[in-house]
Formats: sequence, structure tokens, C-alpha cells
Amino acid sequence: MGEQVSPTTIVSDRQTTSFSQWVRFKLGLGVWRADQQFEGYFFLLPSLLGFAVFVLVPIVISLGLSFHQWDLLTPPKFIGTANYLELFTKDPIFAGVLKNTVWYTILIVPVQISIGFVLALLLNAGIRGLKIYRMLYFMPVVASVVAAAIVFRFLFNQQSGVISGGIWQIKGALLGQGWVQSSPDILAWVKSITPPDFLNAPGQGIWPGWALVSVAIFTVWKNVGFTIVIYLAALQAVPELLIDASKVDGANRWQQLRHVIIPLVSPTTFFLLVIQMLGAFQIFTEPYIMGANTQGLVAASSASIVTYIYQNAFDYQRMGKAAAISWVLFAIVFAVTILQSVFQKRWVHYETE
Repeated sequence: MGEQVSPTTIVSDRQTTSFSQWVRFKLGLGVWRADQQFEGYFFLLPSLLGFAVFVLVPIVISLGLSFHQWDLLTPPKFIGTANYLELFTKDPIFAGVLKNTVWYTILIVPVQISIGFVLALLLNAGIRGLKIYRMLYFMPVVASVVAAAIVFRFLFNQQSGVISGGIWQIKGALLGQGWVQSSPDILAWVKSITPPDFLNAPGQGIWPGWALVSVAIFTVWKNVGFTIVIYLAALQAVPELLIDASKVDGANRWQQLRHVIIPLVSPTTFFLLVIQMLGAFQIFTEPYIMGANTQGLVAASSASIVTYIYQNAFDYQRMGKAAAISWVLFAIVFAVTILQSVFQKRWVHYETE
């Protein structure tokens, strides 16, 4: 049998070996040790190579490209920070899509979390057929977003949509009422009722228009099932012992919800808040399908930052400007994520605390 090498001998030998031998020791080459990592790196190599080729290298290239002017046909031309200066000083469209993206975040994230939490509470109340309800709510999540967006595009069509048809029916029913006919003011108001242009109507000032609100409604419908399932799992993990203890202390249902359930599911709320804000800032398919005109361009009233990146890159052949917009979006998302991580310490409560 060969002589066994103790950890003490390895350490003492390492102190007197050359640098190349020390590197070989760190990589686990030629010397067996309990915490050897070489095999792990070898098995991780395919994933690391894929990450480097398809993620890391494109990120670095896009950063360099943001300082160039490139139309995909001619060689890139270095222009410094001109793309970034143009975004903030000479491009009113960028300000509009940035405002739209902020409104998407404001309209989608709180509504989706609120509706998802309320419905999860109802589903967690011990109703029969829980699996069926969970499946029905989750079906829109797994449905094709393109197909669902096309359906909602027909629903919100001003001329032939179901919603517009319902508004016309209500208007006709009101015009047939005697109390409407007897009042000139009410009659004039009813006659002025027309369905809004749900897919193209712009906002007024800083406020969003119907086009943006319609996309937000569709997005909430599409993704609220995911929020419900995540919240339902968190609610089912709440210890019954704590609920029973609060009942013994005289807490009613509202007090149990406020002081026991909501704090215990706050880590789940933080998780949903982060991923849904990231999704809202990167929204693309919903406005691209619902707000597209006959030329394939997205209406300015519902365009987002990501749709504007796509337009600059592939419609206007301005790859440098598209890369600059993407890095501005990265900076915004990074800053928001950092702020969320800082402020979550004030309202997120973990069971170990």
C-alpha cells in the first residue's frame, strides 16, 4: 500500500513548493484532496461556455456597440456618448416610451399582486374543487401570449369589438328610456357616448391613455394566475399554530390577516414584487401585438422601452442607439432592484427573525 498523505503534510509542503506547484495544488492536479474542485469545473464547463458565448460576450459587445453608429451594412463608427446624449436631449419618443413603461409598472404590478393575494385567500379558505379553480386560473399563464393578445385585440377593437358592441347596446337601451328622452341634457349626454379607441387612444399629459390601459388589463389577466399559485403555496405554508394562538389572544379575522398572515407571506410578496417589476419594465409582446398597426409599428401611446429598442434595431437599423437604450434600461432596472433590496428590510419578515 502507498503512503497516505495527511492534510498537515499537504499544507506544510505547500509552504515550500514553487508557484507552479501551488497552482497545481489549487486546481487539484496531481494531488488528491477532499475538497478537490477540478471535476466540478469540468462538468460545469459546457454551461459556463454557453453562458460566456451566448450571454457574457453579447453583453460586452452591446456595451461597446452603444458607443458606435452601425446600420448592419457598413462598418461601425465610433461616436462616443452621442447615442446617450441623443436619448436624453433630442429624442422625445424615448421620453414617451419611458413614461409608458413606468405606467405599465404602476398599473400592472400592484393590481396583479392585490388580485392574486385576494383570490389566493379565497382559494385557501377550504373550498371544494381547489385543484379545478387553480387550473382555471393558471390556464392563461401557459396559454400562448401571442394568441391571447390577438383575441384581446379583437375584444378591444373600436369598430367591431365585443366591448364596443356592449357600449352601443347600452346606449341604445338608454335612448329608448322615457326619462332620457324627457331631459335634453341627459339625452345629449347619452347621444355623445361612443366607445373609446382602446388600442390607439393616447394619454393626456402624464396620464396614460386607453391604449396603455388595455395592454395593462390584458397583462394582468394573463399573469395573475401565476401570482395566485405562488401566494397559495405561501398561505398553505403558514403554521396553523400561529393562527390558533392569535385566536386564543382574541384576534379577529382582519387582525389575523394583518398581524399574522401578511407578515408571514411577506417574503413571497417581495419575490413577486421583484420579478413582476422586472417583467413590467421589459414588457414587449403584449404592446407589440395589441398596439401594432397595419405597417407593423407599435402605437406610440402603448409602446414600451423594449419595443422601442426593437424598432431602432430592426426597423430603423440603428443598432448603436438600440444598444444604448438597452443599457439605460439595465441601469433603471438595476437601480430599482437595489432600492427594493434595501427597503425590503423594513417590511419583509422571515420566520428565523
